[in-house]
Amino acid sequence: MPLYIDIHTVDPATTWEDIAQAHLADLAIQDNHDVDYKKYWYNRDCGKLFCLVEAPDAASANCVHEHAHGLVAEKMIEVDPDLIDGFMGNSGVNEGGAALVPDATSPTQRDSGVRTILFTDIVNSTEMTSRFGDDAAIAMLAVHDGIVRQALRDNDGREIKHTGDGIMAAFTSAACGVKSASQVIEKLAEHNETGPEYPVTVRIGISAGEPVEQHEDLFGSTVQLAARLCAQAVPGQILVSNVVADLCIGKNLKFANAGDCELKGFDGRIPTRAVDFSPDLLF
Repeated sequence: MPLYIDIHTVDPATTWEDIAQAHLADLAIQDNHDVDYKKYWYNRDCGKLFCLVEAPDAASANCVHEHAHGLVAEKMIEVDPDLIDGFMGNSGVNEGGAALVPDATSPTQRDSGVRTILFTDIVNSTEMTSRFGDDAAIAMLAVHDGIVRQALRDNDGREIKHTGDGIMAAFTSAACGVKSASQVIEKLAEHNETGPEYPVTVRIGISAGEPVEQHEDLFGSTVQLAARLCAQAVPGQILVSNVVADLCIGKNLKFANAGDCELKGFDGRIPTRAVDFSPDLLF
């Protein structure tokens, strides 16, 4: 059956216990509609609730909500099972049905659903391939992929997809995303200092947001912003949105003002920050 994720706007005063009661009410009647509400993410700060449900169609899923408690979803989006697991992780749930953060050791470690998205891009990869052939591309990709994937493993990141000359990844923590990106830059610099035949330099963009946004797409504008920031970054730079920098407050990570940028698909100029690689920056 199709898999859907729905979105509700909820009064931020609503407690986790209230949400759990509503979810349990769904479970009590869902079999009557051949529906399976699997788990939910509740972001109290933003007043947003997201439910993951398997159902014959969106109408059947909403019918359960309507009959159980009347809190019908404002939007219901069909999602690819692999895509939702890639972005959100295949985490467990507590007894109230709330999704837990990955590797949670307590049922109180509930997942708010905010994700940090990272893009890497190998600088001048097309030019290098044109000048030196496929062997150069293969060698550069091997170095890039090995270093990026190790950084993801070290910082609890998940690879979403390979873009051909880069990698897209997701994190539950903005700080982990920035640390992973910083590790990539550091390790590539070490690699290039050895004098390889084909040095590898990347640019990196990072943004953060909720699971479902506009454009009827999972992580629509969050993904687009990370990709645009990656394209805007100069070689060797990690460019992040203000949200990412704000989420890293108190994490011993430093950022410099990178100015306001005009990014394709976004209205107005977008304020950006760049990771500061001062000597005392901790990785």
